[in-house]
Order: sequence, then structure tokens, then C-alpha cells
Amino acid sequence: QMSNASSISEFLLLAFADTWELQLLHFWLFLGIYLLALLGNGLIITTVACEQCLHTPMYFFLLSLSILDLASISTTVPKAMANSLQDTRDISYLGCAAQVFLFVFFMSAEFSLLTVMAYDRYVAICKHLHYGTVLGSRACVCMAAAAWGSGFLYAVLHTANTLSLPLCQGNSVDQFFCELPQILKLSCSDAYLGEFQLLVFSAFAFLGCFIFIVVSYVQIFRAMLRIPSQLGQHKAVSTCLPHLAVVSLFMSTGMFAYLKPPSISSPSLNLVVAALYALVPPAVNPLIYSMRNQELKKAV
Repeated sequence: QMSNASSISEFLLLAFADTWELQLLHFWLFLGIYLLALLGNGLIITTVACEQCLHTPMYFFLLSLSILDLASISTTVPKAMANSLQDTRDISYLGCAAQVFLFVFFMSAEFSLLTVMAYDRYVAICKHLHYGTVLGSRACVCMAAAAWGSGFLYAVLHTANTLSLPLCQGNSVDQFFCELPQILKLSCSDAYLGEFQLLVFSAFAFLGCFIFIVVSYVQIFRAMLRIPSQLGQHKAVSTCLPHLAVVSLFMSTGMFAYLKPPSISSPSLNLVVAALYALVPPAVNPLIYSMRNQELKKAV
């Protein structure tokens, strides 16, 4: 029997634990991570916005990244915490659609922005004398807008495509938030060819961004080796390392979540992996960026 998407009024999210005590523990754990993300990203946003000396392309992109981090963690965590406290699993159909859309939007915009930030580091180190002209304020705004816009377009395509599929595998989502692959699992198996084609296209788009980041860093490291002074090399490394660490964290957690073999898939592992890529980067990124950055530390 084919039950259409429209006849499903709510979805059931994966419960963290069977007992109320363990659910409460998850609530406090999530609250801790969420507050860390709010504090770290909030500090970066406020500091960059208020400090005149930080009004440079690098910090403008960092401000944009912090906004995306805050937005992405706010899409998934508050609902999960509310469900833990209320000892419930349900999320409305519209709430689920909103989570799918917003999560894809913020995550893909973040990856596009990390690609733009790699270009910013490339120009700063390899084309140092032209930095001010290549990355003027107008160019920076356009590049950030392109990152946000591509994320938005991508999310519209995916959400419209996924939620138009007939769902005939029930309404239980094997995740603590509404995630694209988990919704696809509920669709009738012959129906998601269009979404599969879109996923293949997305894989190529992400691969393109990834190659761009790698090539940028190969050029950056070659340029670094040519810097004569030890101090100059150290300064170049300290501006690039945080970005490289953030990209590695984002890519490794995301790739493990989506490319792990089905044979090692289990609800508890899926839960841990999703928590890794949905919660850890937004909470840890501000720490990574502020640890080696004296300018930012001083401003904070």
C-alpha cells in the first residue's frame, strides 16, 4: 500500500536512550555543546563586528562562517533537547521539512564558504601585493553571497525533490534530526532515481570544491617555502593552519557519515557519526580559529 508524503503528518526521530535518566544525561550533554557553540561563535561575531582592526577579508569570512555554524547547530539541537526533556520522539511534517532544508542549506553554504576562504588565504600569501585589489570589500561580499546563494539553491532542489517522493516505509527516522539520507530510506525504492541523479551531481560539485581547496594549499605551501624569513613563514603558517584544520574536521566527519559502508551501519553508530559532523564542527571551530590567532585573542 502506497502511503503518500501528504498523508504523513509527523515523523518519529530516533530516541537517544530507553531510560529517562540517560535521556536527561543526553540533554545536559547537548546543552553543554550548544552553549559552547553559542558562546564561541557569538564572541567571534561580536568581536569581528565591533573591532575596526578586524575589518579585513579574512575576518569577514570568519564572521560569515560563525553565523553559519550557529545557524546549523540551532537547526538540530534545540528540537533534540526538547524531545529528550519531554520524553517524546515526534516532529511535525513541516518541522521535519524545515530541518532537512535548513541543515542542507547551512552545511552546503559552509562548504562553499570554506572554499572561498581557501582562495582568500591563497591570494594573501601567493599574490600578497595584489591582496587589497583582488579582495576588495565588494568582491568579498559577492563571494560570501555566492556561497550562501549556492547553499540555498542546493537546499531548495534537494528538499523539493526528497519531499515530493512517495513515502511507503513508515515514518520512523533513524536519526536525532531529519536528515536527507534517512528520509530517502523511507521512500519507495523505485521512486528516488531523480534524487540519486541530484546526489551524483552534488558529489561532483563537492569534489570540485575539494580539489580547489587542495590545489590552493599546494600553491600556498610552495609559496611559504620561498619566504626567506623564519618569522614570515611562521606568520603564514599560523593564518593557514586554523582554516586547514576546520576544513579537515568538516570533510572527515561528513565523509565518514555519508561514505561509510552499509555493513558497519547501526542506529547507535549513525547517531554518534551524525553528532560528530552536526555538533562538533560548530562548537570547535571558534576554538580552532582563536587558538593560534593573536589578533583575534587581543580583540576578544
